[in-house]
Amino acid sequence: MIDTPPPSGPALRKSLGLLDGVAIAASSTAATTSIGIGLGVTAGVVGLHLPAIMLLAFLPILGIAGAYTRLNKVEPNAGNGYVWVGRSLTPWLGFLVGWVNIVATIAFLAYTTAVTGSAMIQLAGEAGLHRLAGLTLDPGSTAQTTAVGIVVLVAVTLTAVTGVRTVARLQTGLLIFEYVVLLGFCGYGIVTGPHAFSLSWFDPFAIPSAAALAQGLLLSVFCYWGFEAAFTVNEEVRDPRDASRAGIITLVTMLGLFLLGSIAFQRVLSEGELAGHGAQGLAYFGDRLASQPLAALPLVALMFSAVASLQAGVIPTARGMFAMSRDRTLGPVWSKVSSRYGTPALGTLLIGALATAVAALALVIPRLADMIMATVNAVGIVVALSYALTALAAAVRFRSLLREDWRQGVRAVVLPTLSAISLLGLGGYLCWSFYTSTDHLEVSADNGWFLLLTPLAMIASGFVAAAWAKWVRRSPYFRSGHGTDADAPQLLATSR
Repeated sequence: MIDTPPPSGPALRKSLGLLDGVAIAASSTAATTSIGIGLGVTAGVVGLHLPAIMLLAFLPILGIAGAYTRLNKVEPNAGNGYVWVGRSLTPWLGFLVGWVNIVATIAFLAYTTAVTGSAMIQLAGEAGLHRLAGLTLDPGSTAQTTAVGIVVLVAVTLTAVTGVRTVARLQTGLLIFEYVVLLGFCGYGIVTGPHAFSLSWFDPFAIPSAAALAQGLLLSVFCYWGFEAAFTVNEEVRDPRDASRAGIITLVTMLGLFLLGSIAFQRVLSEGELAGHGAQGLAYFGDRLASQPLAALPLVALMFSAVASLQAGVIPTARGMFAMSRDRTLGPVWSKVSSRYGTPALGTLLIGALATAVAALALVIPRLADMIMATVNAVGIVVALSYALTALAAAVRFRSLLREDWRQGVRAVVLPTLSAISLLGLGGYLCWSFYTSTDHLEVSADNGWFLLLTPLAMIASGFVAAAWAKWVRRSPYFRSGHGTDADAPQLLATSR
């Protein structure tokens, strides 16, 4: 059967190379933020087994990355999973993938907004500024950190409007500084840390319980989340293969950094110190290894990482909504391309505004550490669902390879399927453990029903939005699952 080519849509400007894609994907993954905050949160669940859980989570993510790479090779599209799942499985699930990625990223932006504010308030404290206009500055206060972070969010959103090339250049500089500081402090911590190295750190069977294993894996999946940002700009790279290369390079780099960070943290900090410092974990780590002003360098790196991930989070979300709007599954405002910058400028501004609104809603959880835990759990579950559906789409699309070349079939069909099953199983088990952990609902990061209802609300809203797109907007996407052609002939070949 010959597929009917989908229609052409508004064009994004092709201006990126391989290194630009790596910078965007690495900033979106935000290794420094994940190490500085995510490791402490994960240690509170799995104890001193961070290297084991990071290695274990990498396996299904590697299978997912392979699925993204193959699908991107045959159909580069800014909508990526939304287009691929809609074409291979069903438009309803394809729309759901696009939708949950949008709401998860907006939740992530709200969370990172607070993290950015926390890092800045901590830096102010290191500089001796503890009170401002009669207010005692508290880096653990959701209200204060969100207020400061929103100012930064507005600034990075405005920068993202000017184009991904400008953003990539800025983020390359931020990444170099972050990684130099991270490698230096973690390397020094591994050599000089007071706690003895233990092979049990790499033993997943020593994790306290099956529920802890499942939650730890999904928290680790959240840490790896973001490598696929390289695929959201695959219409803006000069060679679509560079998007695939950038995604894989970023993922492997993240594995190395997470292993380095987890070993260094466990060499320097006790289990109680790891789990007890939350958003201040990296600052505490720096204080244990050096005196001021050197001890402030990890905190500066954390701030740069948070700022970069805010900016990187705005970009793929705007591109995903651009692709969905191009198919009339979302309103036309999201696919308006700026004639000056060649970017979905208005959509980018709206993403920043939505993230600001969600950040303000997060104020119902007063403690920053609790807000981080609730957000990370919710995002981990919906990201696992999105990854799993994309992997299944690859397995269905390339299933003929099982008959033609069994080696290629294993890589293209079997591994993505196993990755999808493992992520769906983990997500389902964790949801069940949340459901059975309590008998009442309250807005709290340790309330199982709240932790369960948050991702379920994200998913349910996707089906409501899909119904609106199908029967009210009458989107042609729901007739075929095909996305609008990314290789429209009017794509500009200029660079900025």
